[in-house]
Amino acid sequence: MKELTLATVLSNRRIAQGIYQMRLDWGKAPAAQPGQYVHVKIPGDSGRILRRPISICRVEGQVLTLVYQLVGEGTRLLSLVSPGQRLDCMGPLGRGFVVEETVNRAAVVGGGIGAAPLLELVAAYPHVAFDIFLGFRTAELAYDVAEFKRYGTVHLYTDDGSLGQKGFATQGLKQALEAADYQAVYACGPQPMLKSLQRAMQGSDIPCYASLEERMACGVGACLGCVCKIKAGDGWQHQRVCADGPVFPLSEVILDD
Repeated sequence: MKELTLATVLSNRRIAQGIYQMRLDWGKAPAAQPGQYVHVKIPGDSGRILRRPISICRVEGQVLTLVYQLVGEGTRLLSLVSPGQRLDCMGPLGRGFVVEETVNRAAVVGGGIGAAPLLELVAAYPHVAFDIFLGFRTAELAYDVAEFKRYGTVHLYTDDGSLGQKGFATQGLKQALEAADYQAVYACGPQPMLKSLQRAMQGSDIPCYASLEERMACGVGACLGCVCKIKAGDGWQHQRVCADGPVFPLSEVILDD
């Protein structure tokens, strides 16, 4: 059985348009890898049985920070939670990012809410020189930019050019690949971004690892509701994003059109 924790909410605030940051007192230092997530039971509505998976943004001692986006009634209710309330959480769950000891320079590519778990990644490996490529639809949706700048060189992109350069984070990475000596690339974002990243990495022997964004139900791999296609020999097989991932080698992921 996965570990259940009644975590105390320390703060829950809006940090960008439709983006909220929640800080939790976990009661002890959680054994969490960058890229893992917690499964949160939504308070205030007994009719909502399914938990919500939320990526871990930071772990500092026994304080765990989550960043989530308002996408429906469940996350709206979560945004109303006040400091002092307790949340029923399961986790940390899933397979996160692992940075090999041989890596001393790497690129990070984040899109939208997918940038959140990458903050813990760059913070957890201070010996690595990170180039951080962040993409948002518009300036109002950007968050944690100042925090990312503490851990690497940040390159900002927005679809409309309202912050940083106009364009996409993957375009910036593709240009950097021609000159930089990266030993690895780590990414998280929506499927169109990951498809673009796959194209940008074609012909490169640099390993690239991506955290997939999928709707999850049980969070423990039992319901098979979040399977993805992973290359296997001459074909492919289904793997569970919640349990076998969410992090996979991007070259092995088959992203459907």
